[in-house]
Amino acid sequence: MLVDKVKKLCSAGAATALLSLGLFAPSAAHAVDGCLVLLCFAAPSWKSIPQCVPPIRQVLRDLAHGEPFPTCGMSGAGNSANHAWARAPGRCPPQYTRVYERDHTTLYRCDYTGVISVSIDDKPFTKTWWNFSGDTVTDFSPAAKSQFGTWDTRYDDEEAAWRHSHP
Repeated sequence: MLVDKVKKLCSAGAATALLSLGLFAPSAAHAVDGCLVLLCFAAPSWKSIPQCVPPIRQVLRDLAHGEPFPTCGMSGAGNSANHAWARAPGRCPPQYTRVYERDHTTLYRCDYTGVISVSIDDKPFTKTWWNFSGDTVTDFSPAAKSQFGTWDTRYDDEEAAWRHSHP
């Protein structure tokens, strides 16, 4: 079951757990395994799992070229990942929203192009914001943080800095 796989992924031996699941068998060029992508985006830091880097980079390139987000047929009820395009100010975190005044009009721009949301057991787990240059930052839900113990804190750090500068 995917939830069990994600729980294994969240452990200290994330890369070992993924390898033991046999999810890194060679695949056709440009074909991205949606289940692997779901697991990688649910990890505490996909960039620190060498086996996650190529498929995630490929998905980001595919999205940048208008390809659909891959699906995982084995994810089970309540476990999913989906993509949405960023749109400031509504669908962009405030620390990544730029505001411009021009000709008596307020314009908004998001530093990120899209967001990939992962849900586990029908609850938000992670939101990974990405841009065309390949930069990503992940917002981990309280549930994810309680399971991980440690995670990439960049999103939290940048949000705290933004809140401090915008009282």
